[in-house]
Amino acid sequence: MNKPSNVVIIGGGVIGLSLAWRLARGGTAVTILERDHMGRSASWVAAGMLAPISEAAFDDHVYVHFARASMARFPSFIEELQTDADMPVALDTRGTLVVARDRDDAEYIRRAYEYRRSIGLPVQWMDGAEARDAEPALSPRIVAAMAIPDDHQVDTRGFISALVRACETRRVTLRENTAVTRVVVEGERVSGVETVNGFVPADTVVLAAGAWSASIDGIPPDCVPPVRPVKGQLVRLRRTASFPLTHVIRAPRAYLLPKHDGTVVVGATQEEMGFDLDPTAGGIHDILRHAWELVPGIDDLPFEGVEVGLRPGSRDNHPVMGNTRVPGLVMATGHFRHGILLAPGSADALATGITGGHFTGAEHFSPARFAEAHAHPA
Repeated sequence: MNKPSNVVIIGGGVIGLSLAWRLARGGTAVTILERDHMGRSASWVAAGMLAPISEAAFDDHVYVHFARASMARFPSFIEELQTDADMPVALDTRGTLVVARDRDDAEYIRRAYEYRRSIGLPVQWMDGAEARDAEPALSPRIVAAMAIPDDHQVDTRGFISALVRACETRRVTLRENTAVTRVVVEGERVSGVETVNGFVPADTVVLAAGAWSASIDGIPPDCVPPVRPVKGQLVRLRRTASFPLTHVIRAPRAYLLPKHDGTVVVGATQEEMGFDLDPTAGGIHDILRHAWELVPGIDDLPFEGVEVGLRPGSRDNHPVMGNTRVPGLVMATGHFRHGILLAPGSADALATGITGGHFTGAEHFSPARFAEAHAHPA
């Protein structure tokens, strides 16, 4: 495989920015075309949980392995990023508590705990008193918890801002307000893209447009990624001196993240509402009610605002990464709720695949799995 000399990435979210930076570090000329502002869509709204263990689904060992590998890459990824961006990125390693407020929640979390133990993941069981000793802000009604010291969080906005600056340092061409209208395929091979501002030539085009990935013309129908928008609403509160929350707190219906900038992120809904970005009273009411049941002290925190983002969910809610049958057309989308967590692993795998031909570690997420499912329906 010949190393591409000119890569165009459609989409300036966390995946597109991370990939562009890694490619540029290796000497590849890269242009990012972003329909809005770099990193200001779903990536900017993301809470920043790095939770490969909390969110390990039953019998999904391949995804768990990839997610944990990406998590393990985070410290060195951020170290390199801080060097290129010349700015800090806050990585919070104080861990996560998955808590239960009643017997039903406790049974659910206990099953999750036993499964994680059975596959060798580092988790610890706590009764209610132990959980409250570890995190005094918890409600006295908490009856049990699963402690996950290796699930962390990152300052999402600092991370995104550093990626933009690092791309600039590495001379990535960043073109904002440049929506792509069509991928151009000539002679069965990609030749570039049409944008609202004209044609941009490329020998490799990477589709990293998040929730909008399926809406760009010119891609052969059997190569269009099955990606849809999944609406998420969250709330930001302002932490006060008397509010001592230190861990990420998760439960079946809510999560809370104390951020280094003095805010508390509370979320999040998961709604199949198309491209609707309007916050709703019902969604915000549910978020705050469920979070209050875990940490009653949020009642006294000043309200900063509501944010809404569109996660890119694929048919199986796993990423879609790798070559398509069209030479020069690469997928880098469908990361759903895990774009921040999977950014280091995805960027490394995609950069290796684009420049060397093999998407090491990401083979399970090839776009070909959907074509195969279509050709051999159950």
